[in-house]
Amino acid sequence: MRPDGNPTRVFLAGDSSVCSREAGRAPMTGWGQTLPLFFTRDVEIVNCARAGASSRTFAERGRLAWILEHLRPGDYLVTSFGLIDHKPEKEWRTEAFHDYQRYLRYFVDGARDRGAHPVLVSPHERCTWDEHGNLRQVFGEYPMAMKELAAETSTPYLDLYAQSLEWWTQLGPEGTRALFMYLAPGVHPNYPEGIEDSTHLLPEGAVACARFVAHQLAVRRIVPAHWVTALDTPTFAPHAFGWLDDAEHAALTRARTRGAGETL
Repeated sequence: MRPDGNPTRVFLAGDSSVCSREAGRAPMTGWGQTLPLFFTRDVEIVNCARAGASSRTFAERGRLAWILEHLRPGDYLVTSFGLIDHKPEKEWRTEAFHDYQRYLRYFVDGARDRGAHPVLVSPHERCTWDEHGNLRQVFGEYPMAMKELAAETSTPYLDLYAQSLEWWTQLGPEGTRALFMYLAPGVHPNYPEGIEDSTHLLPEGAVACARFVAHQLAVRRIVPAHWVTALDTPTFAPHAFGWLDDAEHAALTRARTRGAGETL
């Protein structure tokens, strides 16, 4: 809680692995959507993550500018990209040890220039396995590049990537699929024909990632430990996951930018 009685704000910048999802896409869930479950009322989570955003497009399309305009001294900016940055298409791609690091530095420097605290979080790995049952490491160089930048800039770095590799390997292919958007036909009304999505999480996977982020923030004293709560709560009721009304979600997406154009 700030001296003025208002909660400290934690802004989230990231891609679809982080963003809050609309009800029309449930049960798809970003870990940033479930992060409020682990914080007290001393903290307000402002999830600005955008599906389909790379570190570059998030900055170029005015979303970082919106966050920096609203940051107050003492706030936090938690940044997690890589899911889209690694794509081969030039409209999204960044090179891990070149422009990916350069754009991440904009988030770090922008937060510090405003008296806020930057934090970098690597992406979780996808649910992709080879024919021998070995987990494929799709994003490897991007977490390495983020870790290197964090060291160069003395920025707290939370290695969700390494944690996910450990989790997914322990769970194996079928156990990991239970955390991702693999739904048989008829299981959920939003996906009557079913879906097989190795990238996006179900609530159980999102909660696991958010729990890790909150725990790391507290145990490493990046945030005051008393801000973090419910780490030992095993499960949460579905209504706690906070899927937004589709129209509300669309309005927030349009509002949280200082850019212009249909691609925002």
